[in-house]
Amino acid sequence: MATKDLFSSAFTLPSSAVSIPSNIAEGSSRPSDADFAHFLDIALGSAYEVETQLLISKNIGYIDNDTYESLIISLSSIERQLNGLIKSVRQ
Repeated sequence: MATKDLFSSAFTLPSSAVSIPSNIAEGSSRPSDADFAHFLDIALGSAYEVETQLLISKNIGYIDNDTYESLIISLSSIERQLNGLIKSVRQ
């Protein structure tokens, strides 16, 4: 793998991961539940982006399988919590 590709993967993964709580925080400051839900949707999309980037990182040998599995378990919990919060806010 080219150094450029490893750098690109290493750079976008933290950015996507930071986007999750950042969008939750921004959405929570919005005046309506609809606005909040919109930002929660964006946060969930970022979580799915992280999931994809982790898979790619594993497939190219950037992280090992044990690290991948551990991170995916944590990320799946975050995704479930976000889905529950989105459902609650939309009711």
